[in-house]
Amino acid sequence: MSGELVKLLSDLKEPEALAFVEKALGGGVDPVDLLGETKEGMNIVGQRFASQEYFIPDLVFSGEILKGINKMLEPHLKKREEAGRLGKVIMGTVAGDIHDIGKDLVVFMLDVNGYEVMDLGVDVPAQKFVDTIKDTGSTVVGLSGFLTLAYDSMKQTIEAMNDAGLRDKAKVMIGGGQITEEIRKYTGADAYGKDAMEAVKLAKGWI
Repeated sequence: MSGELVKLLSDLKEPEALAFVEKALGGGVDPVDLLGETKEGMNIVGQRFASQEYFIPDLVFSGEILKGINKMLEPHLKKREEAGRLGKVIMGTVAGDIHDIGKDLVVFMLDVNGYEVMDLGVDVPAQKFVDTIKDTGSTVVGLSGFLTLAYDSMKQTIEAMNDAGLRDKAKVMIGGGQITEEIRKYTGADAYGKDAMEAVKLAKGWI
């Protein structure tokens, strides 16, 4: 690959990035290669955000570009064998919070790295996480939240897992907003990730 998609995405060139993906797919380029460039581009966006070159609106916009690219690639990626998946991960934004940009980026990165991800969406009640763990047997759960009120919801979700006898069967990672080690301890989670790649590292270490 030329690296052109990396530059277009990291520079937030939405029309150009989507046109490039469409042309590349039409030309027979492997969608997995395009995923690799998309991943690299989003990593650069994350770095620019961390260095305050980009701000929240830029991060949100990059997420919208990401969704557009993902939608184009999805039909082609469906052809991949699910048997090759590394494991199952449950992701969701906890009850009371409807922010999804960070969650969607983690879902995307996990998918790119070979995991089967069950995205429960936003404002997800604790019982929904519990039921999904029971139904899927997933051993990794990701709780996302941007608002400070999400911390209590995370804590309640993990307590619900414990009450259902599932806490020792699944590892829990949290992320979003201003998550710190103190918040991790408060919620009872096993770890927290400061970004999407950290979430992937945690999943790799647990599965």
